[in-house]
Amino acid sequence: MALPADSHVHSEWSWDAPDGSMERTCARAVEIGLPAVAFTEHADYLTWPVTASDFDERLRPLITPDGTLTPPKLNLNGYLECLQQCRDRFPDLRIISGVELGEPHWHSDVVGKLLDAGQFERVLGSLHSLPIGQQFFEMPELYRRRPAPDVVREYLAEIPRLIASFEAFAVLAHIEYPVAYWPAQAGPFDPNSFQDEFRHALRALADSGRALEVNTNAPLHRRSLAGGTRKAEKRSPSQAMPTTRLGWRGASPRRRPRSKRTASDPAVIPMTSGDADTMTGGPLRRLQELAAVLR
Repeated sequence: MALPADSHVHSEWSWDAPDGSMERTCARAVEIGLPAVAFTEHADYLTWPVTASDFDERLRPLITPDGTLTPPKLNLNGYLECLQQCRDRFPDLRIISGVELGEPHWHSDVVGKLLDAGQFERVLGSLHSLPIGQQFFEMPELYRRRPAPDVVREYLAEIPRLIASFEAFAVLAHIEYPVAYWPAQAGPFDPNSFQDEFRHALRALADSGRALEVNTNAPLHRRSLAGGTRKAEKRSPSQAMPTTRLGWRGASPRRRPRSKRTASDPAVIPMTSGDADTMTGGPLRRLQELAAVLR
């Protein structure tokens, strides 16, 4: 049985992946027979008030004494040079350039410049944080300041605004992102409690003609029940593929070509309105299956 491509991978060029290695990842991909890997490095533009204990020790130097974290800028030249070196070294592996844009609809000008410069083949749109007043907070802090169900509902309500306000991404990443931080004291996470919100977000994605990412690399129920400390992304050649991010993450710019995808790529699911409306099939079936695991 042929293995699918991995279309959402981070390497040392993502600020929260200190153990990352594009070269080791490619070597491991060849070893296990993956046909392709997309290195979708983080491009984040917000500054967050944070609690240092939420972070792996290797990420804490990024936090200022007043408890503020500003993600480093993506080193585009270094990333592209490393990508080409890996393409030269692993000619039988399709190595896809990519980027994961954090909240691109709030930073359309700077994001537009990055996309023009990078000419990425795979562009992911992500939502990692939400505003409270004039500040933005990532999930651990949001759950400290807001009731857990409100955080999930506000997150899912922002997804259609992201989709409508920013056209230059092809794949919506990790719609289940808040579940990874669901606090244990809130009880087991039940996606059936958020059916309307999930339907609305998925319908917006379907109507836009873009794809839904399906994350299959980690036991989500353990994270959602236990909460816990933000971990740095680990990149080990002994893993089948590196883990994805276990912690982090205006007007529409002019239209740009969307990144390439094919229906045969299992890492993304082309959406239709029927999928968003049918609880017995499509992505929402996966949410029901997730609920069964969590109970």
